[in-house]
Amino acid sequence: MKITTNKYVAVTYDLNVGAEDEERELMEQATVEQPLEFIFGMGFMLPAFEAALKGLEAGDTFDFSIEPEEAYGEYKDDYITEVPKNVFEVDGKFDAEMIQEGKVVPMTDSDGNRLNGIVDEVKESVVVMDFNHPLAGETLHFSGKVINVHEATAEEIAALTSPSCGCDCGDCASDCDSKEASDCDCGCH
Repeated sequence: MKITTNKYVAVTYDLNVGAEDEERELMEQATVEQPLEFIFGMGFMLPAFEAALKGLEAGDTFDFSIEPEEAYGEYKDDYITEVPKNVFEVDGKFDAEMIQEGKVVPMTDSDGNRLNGIVDEVKESVVVMDFNHPLAGETLHFSGKVINVHEATAEEIAALTSPSCGCDCGDCASDCDSKEASDCDCGCH
């Protein structure tokens, strides 16, 4: 069976990042024990990722790259902002446990939109937050294998679309129920 719209798909892969002319860094792996599982065509995956897999069958291998403009966009300096430290107070005290360099912090903008920011630096009166996607500006290199393709059942659709892991991405196929949202590796971030 070929990968087409509304098919259940499970793949293994290595995701490396870096330009063609530089050494690449392994960012993520999906293994046979914990594959990336998704329903093709439901909008959970990058369109370029799905386009590269369309028409493949179980047992097929793949090796493709996605440029930043088709992935998570270019890195934008204006997505870095200073936020007053008092925004991060809990019961009148700065939350130093949660607000540490490198941590992903779920936040809400002035319009009520939810977004994640990475703590870049904690200064005396402000916290420098980076609201770029962690893979912004990166060329993504996927190599892997299709391990399963079949008609999606109602149960699989429900399981793969219920936001039970707190990652807000809607694709909790990789058992991130026991992980913090910042550690979720469900492949659609």
